[in-house]
Amino acid sequence: MKNLIILALVIVSLNGLNAQTDETDDYVEFDDRKNVVHGVYIGLGGHYGRMDGEDTGFTTIKLAYVANRQLEVGFAFTGFYNDRPNTQPTLFEGDKVALLGGYGGFHLEPILFGERFISVSFPTLIGGGIVTYRGLDTLENDDVELEEKDFDNFFIVEPGINILYNFSRYTQLETGLRYRFTSDYNLSPFKGRGNLNGYSIMVGLKLGIFNMGRKKKIKDKF
Repeated sequence: MKNLIILALVIVSLNGLNAQTDETDDYVEFDDRKNVVHGVYIGLGGHYGRMDGEDTGFTTIKLAYVANRQLEVGFAFTGFYNDRPNTQPTLFEGDKVALLGGYGGFHLEPILFGERFISVSFPTLIGGGIVTYRGLDTLENDDVELEEKDFDNFFIVEPGINILYNFSRYTQLETGLRYRFTSDYNLSPFKGRGNLNGYSIMVGLKLGIFNMGRKKKIKDKF
């Protein structure tokens, strides 16, 4: 009888210990879900680089979701412009010719050291765009109607590296370097095929909320 009582006490103790462990595990697992930090922002940036052998200005706008300050997913759109002397007066009006267009697509950006004041990220844009050459006089003439043949489209992959400065929950400054890999285009005065490959440097400002839910420490229940 004594042995049976001892065995029963051991079984009850083991069950209690197991239930306690499960309860603690559930508590930790529940608290871990709260540790996910969400964010969303709108970003504005300017780039400088060379395109088709000329100094070029770029303007970028993007909208992205930030997961746990470790990954950005969203969309980005960039416009570009440069000009040069008109060496093809039979094709274009005016003294200068402008190369202009834009591209946009899916934005993906892994982030390292996202909780620190200075962090590093690796943005990549994958998408497409359009490009055209126009005489500056043509651009200023509202009566000129552009046709489909005046444009060409291209595919683009634009990887880069950023240094991020996390000033607050709501503001972040980014500086970085990009390189464009584009498919070929075919436009006058270049009857052969060309591309818009090249480097650019950029600076931008992100405004939003980068940690909607702040991380909480796991507290000991005992």
